[in-house]
Amino acid sequence: MRFDEAYSGNVFIKSHPTFEDSQAVIYGMPMDWTVSYRPGSRFGPARIREVSIGLEEYSAYLDRELDEVKYFDAGDIPLPFGNPHKSLEIIEEFVDRVLDAGKFPLGLGGEHLVSWPVMKAMYKKYPDLAIIHMDAHTDLREDYEGEPLSHSTPIRKVCDLIGPENVYSFGIRSGMKEEFEWAKKVGMHISKFDVHKPLLEVLPKLSGRPVYVTIDIDVLDPAHAPGTGTVDAGGITSRELLASIHSIAESNVKVVGCDLVEVAPIYDPSEQTANTASKLIREMLLGWVK
Repeated sequence: MRFDEAYSGNVFIKSHPTFEDSQAVIYGMPMDWTVSYRPGSRFGPARIREVSIGLEEYSAYLDRELDEVKYFDAGDIPLPFGNPHKSLEIIEEFVDRVLDAGKFPLGLGGEHLVSWPVMKAMYKKYPDLAIIHMDAHTDLREDYEGEPLSHSTPIRKVCDLIGPENVYSFGIRSGMKEEFEWAKKVGMHISKFDVHKPLLEVLPKLSGRPVYVTIDIDVLDPAHAPGTGTVDAGGITSRELLASIHSIAESNVKVVGCDLVEVAPIYDPSEQTANTASKLIREMLLGWVK
């Protein structure tokens, strides 16, 4: 995928025309090859871009406008349909190039497994990396029905890579008993059900560290985000998620990259989920790209 060519389709609102002059790069990872319930998140990145035209360019929360951040929408990474192994390799290589160019990567998923190669690339550049993970699900399985490349495994994989003590999960309300027991045994931080309050307690501990933030849209209650592959009742509100994004922005944490995954537009004819995701992306850009 070339960076010297503008994306020919829809781009996120106010996308900068060139890669070279950008501070951040938005890119899509249109993969849902391993989902165990409802597919369709491969269409998420495109729809998030399309609905962004309805966004205000000004954030009343952060008192900033999108013109204040230069970001380039590189479009969706071309991925071989049905081939997770090759797809993950391509994603990692892409993010390596973004980081080598000194840009802030902001990924749009796609199923949550796409975050795994991104976090691998981030760890190569930032060996003291910490992960903030917001999700309904633990994603701590070693495999799903014998398959290690699964959307239920990315957080376990990154725990094994960087050490579970460097991974902080919030909003978790679903997972196997064994996953919760493993996390407790190895010293991984899991906050059940809530995000903002426990996040505020953790952020001072991460002061000055490079942090990658991965957000699964299903951390929101289905009332706020029905368009996702594995809906799970009892989630947080969009207001709490926005407050969490802003608290990270106001902290001394150094966010070095992020992603938002698991938007599956087909299950939400109201487009509430895609529009919410688009607003979240705006706040992430304005709050985290320095």
